Amino acid sequence: MDMGLVQQIGTKALAAGLGALLLYWTINAVKLVLNARGINPVIKQFFTQVASGRIDAAYLLTTKNYRSHVNRQQFIRFLAGLQLNKYNNLKSGRPRIQEEQIILTVKLKAENNDELPLDFTFVKVDDAWRVDRIQKVAAAA
Repeated sequence: MDMGLVQQIGTKALAAGLGALLLYWTINAVKLVLNARGINPVIKQFFTQVASGRIDAAYLLTTKNYRSHVNRQQFIRFLAGLQLNKYNNLKSGRPRIQEEQIILTVKLKAENNDELPLDFTFVKVDDAWRVDRIQKVAAAA
């Protein structure tokens, strides 16, 4: 075979592979964005309820599964342990899909630049997102 022909075929194969990879990435990015719609309002509603003292309303934004593992008193103790009144700003990260769940890291920031990162795991219940898990993110070593 002519070396130029082999090089031309290799270049076309590489371009086709890169095109397929780009298409795959684009489809997954669009899927993630579409699946994650509705999560930010739930986060906002959750923290609004907590800030206004409506803990029961925030607790009801969780799934039955969460409430079966974390009772109301444990939920209140968990929130009290976070000392949320220190924080005045909320920044959400990029959502991650894991099976039928979406995990979103939320960083709460204080005026002194202290941060509290929390992982919220969401599942869809009757076409509405609900909190299925809240977990403090371990500090990077």
